[in-house]
Amino acid sequence: MFEALQDRLEGVFAKLRGKGKLSEADVDAALREVRMALLEADVNFKVVKDVQARIREKTVGENVMESLTPAQHVVKIVHDELVELLGGGQARLATAGSPPTVVMLVGLQGSGKTTSAAKLALYLRKQGRRPLLVAADVYRPAAIDQLVQLGKQLGIPVYSEPGAKPPDICANAVKKAREDADDLVILDTAGRLQINEELMRELEDIKSRVPVTETLFVADAMTGQEAVNVAQEFHSHVPLTGLVLTKMDGDARGGAALSIRAVTGVPVKFVGVGEKADALEPFHPDRIAQRILGMGDMLSLIEKTQENLDQTKALELEKKMRTATFGLDDFLDQLQQIKKMGSLTQIMDMIPGMGAMARKLGPGQLDEGQLKRVEAIIYSMTLTERRNPKVLDGSRKRRIARGSGTTPHDINQLITQFGQMQALMKQFTKGRVPKHLRRMMSQGGGNLSF
Repeated sequence: MFEALQDRLEGVFAKLRGKGKLSEADVDAALREVRMALLEADVNFKVVKDVQARIREKTVGENVMESLTPAQHVVKIVHDELVELLGGGQARLATAGSPPTVVMLVGLQGSGKTTSAAKLALYLRKQGRRPLLVAADVYRPAAIDQLVQLGKQLGIPVYSEPGAKPPDICANAVKKAREDADDLVILDTAGRLQINEELMRELEDIKSRVPVTETLFVADAMTGQEAVNVAQEFHSHVPLTGLVLTKMDGDARGGAALSIRAVTGVPVKFVGVGEKADALEPFHPDRIAQRILGMGDMLSLIEKTQENLDQTKALELEKKMRTATFGLDDFLDQLQQIKKMGSLTQIMDMIPGMGAMARKLGPGQLDEGQLKRVEAIIYSMTLTERRNPKVLDGSRKRRIARGSGTTPHDINQLITQFGQMQALMKQFTKGRVPKHLRRMMSQGGGNLSF
């Protein structure tokens, strides 16, 4: 989402790195470009003005211009201001004094409330909670059926009450949760195409009948500044305690994420980063700021790795790498585990320097479809062929090509690349980093060095 902003800021800092010391004119020129970058990213004008003023004050006031590494100081100041703009520290969900904790999701139609309710329930169940989903949207066609189906897929109970009014549904659902010892209730309330008094009155009625702990506004990040305006309207009628931004994996400019906390005063607590049920993440201002500045996000990558990769298999893989017995079946297994972590672009964006490299390569070089073709080829092989690709002759390759819908050339290419990867692994296990890889990573963004 922040690619355009990231590219612009990287350009600004690259110019500063080329200077030994900075003059006031250099600072003003850089700040003008930072200002334009934020405005082009659809950040609220007043927010941009305030951020620019604070950055200038700190840049001049901390004698950055006289520093031996002025560019690094400026990057740190911009990073700190972005973190502050995004909310400072992570804002966590509150917990009720006596269970259940009730979380009410509000927002306009099409913002992703129903899917966000299911994602949030799954995320919190992984934290040891016992969630109950409540289908309180009785107006949108199929809204109840959608939530029921999501609940079945995830193994999470859904409370619905055909013919009842939303405040009654929510109140009865809380009673049901207490009876069943569920410690978390998530209310999927109705939305409208636009804000109106009827909607607000209904939400107020629900809050008067139910001990709501958290009121989370769900906003589509693709709508930009309109999401900020709608959040303000909701906040003035039904006080919000947090925000959920959906479609953060899209190609919008990111202005909503950067403005919404500063304008509304309400913290972003979660972001949706994909369509899958587990594609909901806590919002970490410092990590988002690091990604925007091309620093990567190794903490999130480590967390994704720990969550998705089998530790036992990882130890087995390490042993095979050390003994040079790593085969195509192991390669396939690793591909499948990596796919659970998200797209290749998302993963590379978390690695310092790799985000810039991914953008330079272009979409064709990071084709997710290539992974599927590799899987199809390996699945079409026998166990012997997977363990020892050297047995593949012309006849076997033609059979594999027919079975996988590819060509013998594709198979040759895979075998060649796999052989190169095996050689690379041998060098890594000996503690060496090949020169071409070292050079490639240093060109990616300058944040990694060996």
